Amino acid sequence: MKPRLAFTVTLAVAALCLPGSAQPPADSQAMTELRIATLAPSGSSWMRVFNAWNLTIQKQTNKTLSLRFYAGGSQGDERDFVRKMRAGQMDGAALTTTGLGQVVRQVLVLSVPGVFTEYDELDRVRDALSERFTGMFDEEGYTLLGWGDVGKTRLFSMERIERPSDIKKFRPWAWKDDLIFTEFLKVVGANPVRLGVPEVYPALQTKMVDTLPASALAAVALQWYTRLKYVSAQNSGIIVGATIIRKDKFEALSDEHKKVLIDTARRAHIALNRSIRRDDDRSYQTVLKRGITAVDTSEHQAEWDDAGAQVRERLTGRIYPESLLDAVIAAAGDE
Repeated sequence: MKPRLAFTVTLAVAALCLPGSAQPPADSQAMTELRIATLAPSGSSWMRVFNAWNLTIQKQTNKTLSLRFYAGGSQGDERDFVRKMRAGQMDGAALTTTGLGQVVRQVLVLSVPGVFTEYDELDRVRDALSERFTGMFDEEGYTLLGWGDVGKTRLFSMERIERPSDIKKFRPWAWKDDLIFTEFLKVVGANPVRLGVPEVYPALQTKMVDTLPASALAAVALQWYTRLKYVSAQNSGIIVGATIIRKDKFEALSDEHKKVLIDTARRAHIALNRSIRRDDDRSYQTVLKRGITAVDTSEHQAEWDDAGAQVRERLTGRIYPESLLDAVIAAAGDE
């Protein structure tokens, strides 16, 4: 993979070092390492914050608690992360909604098109419903440590795409476990090429795939943008993620370790979201400067809205209850 663009995370690291942390546990306490898988590449915005988080935890616990991140998909795809957590081979994972949906199906409501496109809307949804989703993960045996952003969802392609029906002419990638975008492709009559994330770049090289949804930050971090020519100027949503660990692993921690983990997780994910939002905007400008052409789809917005409405209707009752969708929509618009 080519060298990745470096993103500064000074504010993120500073945020992790705020005062008010818990006192370190006794030196005699047993050492505990939590193994966490992620698709985020080494050196990316995500890993810079995750590494700072780990260093902060080690400092506050006299190195009796640490996080070991397996970056860059070294543990496979997100479906593999979930499988390995269930088998006890991984203690946790930083997942997008695609992976989170394999643990709690209803969380996929955060990915349906037409619900929110701006960060303030997402923030209101998470503030209003975070406790509800946290309870869902708890019931499935996982502790939700914090919500993370992945950036604004845009459509990258080799040819111009202005309206939903244009996608039918191309070879769009759909993540194997992404039920939302797969349903969108069904609505517009397109045939998806279903692959795991690690398979996307080789598929772009061989032209097996020529269209894909991604945030600008992800497209840069994974070098996908180097094989594409166009990007939608308007975003259709925001890619949501979260870090979770097995509940039994969390409950086995000492009270001191639990407090440190929760406190630092909260600050780490606040710092992460600040960093990701900034870097995603910068990445969008970067891909434009490097020759990617922005496509204004606003003239056909009604068609995109209609396709999104059909997706929401088709998935209501199958993936999430109507009451949850209504609650998300209400929270997003509740200024």
